[in-house]
Amino acid sequence: MFLAMVGLTGCGTPVGSAAAPAALAAGADESGLLAERFAKLQQASPQAQLFKLDAEASTLTVHVFRAGRAAALGHNHVLQAPALQGWALVTPAALGQTQMELLLRLDELQLDAPAQRARLGPGWASELSPAAVAATRSNMLGAAGLQADQYPWVRLRAVKLVGELPKLAVQVEIELHGQSRSQWLALEAKLDDQRLSARGALVLRQSDFGLTPFSVGAGLLAVADELLVEFELVARPQAR
Repeated sequence: MFLAMVGLTGCGTPVGSAAAPAALAAGADESGLLAERFAKLQQASPQAQLFKLDAEASTLTVHVFRAGRAAALGHNHVLQAPALQGWALVTPAALGQTQMELLLRLDELQLDAPAQRARLGPGWASELSPAAVAATRSNMLGAAGLQADQYPWVRLRAVKLVGELPKLAVQVEIELHGQSRSQWLALEAKLDDQRLSARGALVLRQSDFGLTPFSVGAGLLAVADELLVEFELVARPQAR
């Protein structure tokens, strides 16, 4: 069953008074702008420690569920973001001032890796041919889905953080498909001199971002509106 849409999460930017970044643009060097913005934030916050996301040690996975009256004939799907980019500026004595942001590109998502499907168990055990995976990916990113050519970036940034390590509640602003939405997520985080780590999950609804979940046959086969996003993030401290 082909997808019409898939979206994402993680961390985000200012908790506090720092200005929100400009809206994402298709042709902009968003990764360069992100690094530059956090370098400036570090210069303005001498007591804070800057962390850069370790993409190789981090994972972000999106689970897409089959739906409709004939859901048993369709497939669940799993996507992974292999090239995450992210930064965090942390003041241990004032966690509420933490600034975090995560970026990923939709066209870098990996779809339905066989090993990943196998690890997820019976609900994901069906084998998909390379042609079926390619068609699903094209449909997902194309004009009827995420329109990745026009909206290639997904950004998540923290706008409020409450709690005490290791248990935190974070309000994140999510930018996807030219839309911006805010929601809360639960975060389990650890911080020491060598690394910052965080793990959590959230549910995104496609319709909240102006997207219509894929369906055929008047809903006989469909993709569920809800997407489950799970992440485990690791960031390393950066020297001044």
